[in-house]
Formats: sequence, C-alpha cells, structure tokens
Amino acid sequence: MNPFASHPERSYPMSLVGIIGEREASPENSLRAYTVGRLLAEQGFALICGGLGGVMEAACRGACDAGGLTLGILPGVDAAEANPYVQIAIVTGLNEARNLLIVRSALVLIAIGGEYGTLSEMAFALKMHKPVITLHSWQPERPGVSHPTLFPVQTPEEAIELLLRLIGRQG
Repeated sequence: MNPFASHPERSYPMSLVGIIGEREASPENSLRAYTVGRLLAEQGFALICGGLGGVMEAACRGACDAGGLTLGILPGVDAAEANPYVQIAIVTGLNEARNLLIVRSALVLIAIGGEYGTLSEMAFALKMHKPVITLHSWQPERPGVSHPTLFPVQTPEEAIELLLRLIGRQG
C-alpha cells in the first residue's frame, strides 16, 4: 500500500493513534493488540508505537494485514531494531525518553497490558490531557484525583468505538 496515494475515504495527514503496551506480551494481549491494529487501519488511522516487540509488533502486524500505515519511534540508533511490521522507523537514541515523542504525536493512546514504560506513557498523556483508552492495562488511582481522560474498556472493538466517539467520528 502506498500511504501517500489518494484515498477518497481519507483526508491527509492521517491521524496517528498511539499503541502502548508490554514488550513481552501475553498471548491474550498479543491478540488484543493485533485486533486493535487491524481495526485502526480499517478506520483509516495510522499507528504509532515504540516499534519493538510484544504489543507493538502485534498491533503493527494487524495494521499491516489490513493495509494500514505503521510508524515506530525506536529507543536506539539502529532501524534494524524495529519489528518487521514497522513501515517507517524513526531512530532516536533516546531510550525511554522516546515515550514522550510517541505521546506528543498521537491523537489518542490505547494501552494494552503494559509495564512501567507503558505507565510512563500514560502519565505523560494524562498530564497533557490526551485521551488514554486502557485495555487490560494500568488503572492509576489516587484519592481525590480524577482522570477525565482515562477510559477503561474490555475489548478491542470497544476501544475503537470509544476512539471514534472521542474524536467525534462515526464508525
């Protein structure tokens, strides 16, 4: 697929949706990520992630299988570190600091599973008042503090339906 070709159903630039999650994904979270990636591509979104394995690779594979565009913001300086489904690899040499680039670039983030790197991306997004959809991921709580941009869901389909509602678009 040529991401720059004219598509009547899309207007460019494409909106980037960030997929964040664990590098060593469980089979369940891999399936969730694959499905989210596929559904995002079917809706005309481009996917941005950390470009490595686990949730990131599964989501990129799903997006590619549906003809979507994938962008990986890599922690190191070698594009060969990217998973095989990253179509555009951006090397940064920033290690975990690259998480901020992913969050800043994404319209909305979808967290699937995750470890502390995922939690850091969620914290950046919440601080910036960006929506974070959580699918079997962190649910940060603190008494007296609300998170009006944190949205837990149970299925990939719910995640995409919510994403479309958040940006004011019908599926």
